[in-house]
Amino acid sequence: MIIPVELGKDSYDIIIERGALGRAAEIFNLDRKVMIVTDSQVPEKYYFSLAAGCKVSVAGIFKAGEASKTPENFLNICNKMLKEGFSRKDCVVAVGGGVAGDMAGFAAACYMRGIDFYNVPTTLLSQVDSSVGGKTAVDLDGVKNIIGAFHQPKGVIIDPDVLETLNPRQFACGAAEIIKIAASMDSELFERIEREGVAGNPRIEEIIAAAVALKAHVVEEDEKEKGLRRVLNFGHTLGHGIETVTGLYHGECVALGMLPVCSPAVRDRIKKVLERENLPVDLSKGVIEEAPLPDKVIEAAMHDKKAEGGNIVTVRLDDIGSFRFEAASQEKLMKDYLEVFG
Repeated sequence: MIIPVELGKDSYDIIIERGALGRAAEIFNLDRKVMIVTDSQVPEKYYFSLAAGCKVSVAGIFKAGEASKTPENFLNICNKMLKEGFSRKDCVVAVGGGVAGDMAGFAAACYMRGIDFYNVPTTLLSQVDSSVGGKTAVDLDGVKNIIGAFHQPKGVIIDPDVLETLNPRQFACGAAEIIKIAASMDSELFERIEREGVAGNPRIEEIIAAAVALKAHVVEEDEKEKGLRRVLNFGHTLGHGIETVTGLYHGECVALGMLPVCSPAVRDRIKKVLERENLPVDLSKGVIEEAPLPDKVIEAAMHDKKAEGGNIVTVRLDDIGSFRFEAASQEKLMKDYLEVFG
C-alpha cells in the first residue's frame, strides 16, 4: 500500500507493507554513506537489516527515551557525520520511534544545510504520527520540540511486522494517536475503532493506513502549520503539560489531554475507547504516584511554542469527527483541567 504525500518538490511516498523493512534498499537510495540513527531499545535486527543494504553504514545510537532528545545528542550525530566525511550526497535514516525520527530528521535538516532523510518508524506512535509531515526537533530546558525545522523525508517505510516486538504500553501510546485523529476528523474510523479496537486487530495495517492518510491530507493542505494542521494538536496542549510534569509516556499524555477539551458526550465515547486500549483516563493513584499540581501542568502547557499573546490555540470537539479552534487563556485551561481531573 502506498500513500503519497503531495508537497510539490518535497513530495514523497509512505510504503505500508508487511516485510518492507527487508526491502529498504529497493525502496530507498542507500547506495552511499548512510547515518543510521536508532536507540538502545530498538531490536538490533532492524538496524542490521537496513545496514545490509547500505553502501556504507554508520551507527548513531543513543539511550532510549525522551530525555535523550537533546541538543547534545543532536550535535553528536552531526559530529559523527563530519568525522566520517559525509557530503551533501549522503543521507540519514531513522530506525526507531519518534525520538529517533526527530533527531535524525533535524540532523539531516541542518548538516550542510540539508541532506536526504528517510524514516523507518518502528513504534505504532511514530508510524501514525511523526512519520508524516516533516517536523523535526529537539527539546531544550524541559520545553518539548522548541528547536527544530521542517524537513520532509525522501521516503517512509511502515512495516507492521515490527510491531510484534513492541511492548503493550508503547503500542497503547500509538493507539492514542490513532484515536486522536479519528475522533477529530473521521467519525467512520472512530466508529470502526469502537467496534474492532486497535490492539489485537488482525487488520491493523488498514487502521494505520487510514490514520496516515488523514494526516497526509492535513499536511498537504497546511505543511507549515499556519491553520488546518493545528487540528493535529488535539490532546497535545494539556498533554504536553501533563507529560512535562508527570513523566508519563507521550501517547498516554495525549490520551489524558483530549478529555478536558471535549463535550461531555464526546468525552464519554473517547474515554471508553481509551480504557479498552489500556490508556489512562485520570490522574489518580495507580496511574502515577502522586497527582500533579494543576498549576504546574498549566504552566508547562503555556510554555508550548503555539502560545500567542498570553493565549494558546486549543482544538475542541463538540462532536466526533469535527473540531473547532479556540484561543484559551491560562485561566480557561485551568478550568478545563480541573473539570475533568479535579
